[in-house]
Amino acid sequence: MREVEVTKFVSARPDEVRRALTPEALVEAEGTFAVSAVEETDEGTVVTASGPGMAVPLRFESLEDGLAYTAEGEVGPFDHLETAVTVAPKNEGSEVTARSTVSLNAPLPFADRIAAWKRRGELERAVEALADEGL
Repeated sequence: MREVEVTKFVSARPDEVRRALTPEALVEAEGTFAVSAVEETDEGTVVTASGPGMAVPLRFESLEDGLAYTAEGEVGPFDHLETAVTVAPKNEGSEVTARSTVSLNAPLPFADRIAAWKRRGELERAVEALADEGL
């Protein structure tokens, strides 16, 4: 299992960034999956993220300082996928940190490194999208 982290400064205040940080927006901003369904449950929001030949249910929960999700059930090529995006005040703006733990379900050497490399790209796209929305 590998952990990756990406941090970026955003010129908007933390409350503005947190309002823009929705489950649907985060999945779309990562750029790999499209949102095909959203279900509100007592435990949180479940977003079905769809990609070529797969659909992955992601269970979201609100954090005091952001948003987190865990892939449930069959997670495609992953054994484990968990992500948290947090927002903290910094220099009259915000510091957005996206952190993900991932493990690939494949009998390949360096499989988890490959998964972490892919996740880093997705997290970079997500934090860039938050910054680019003019926040």
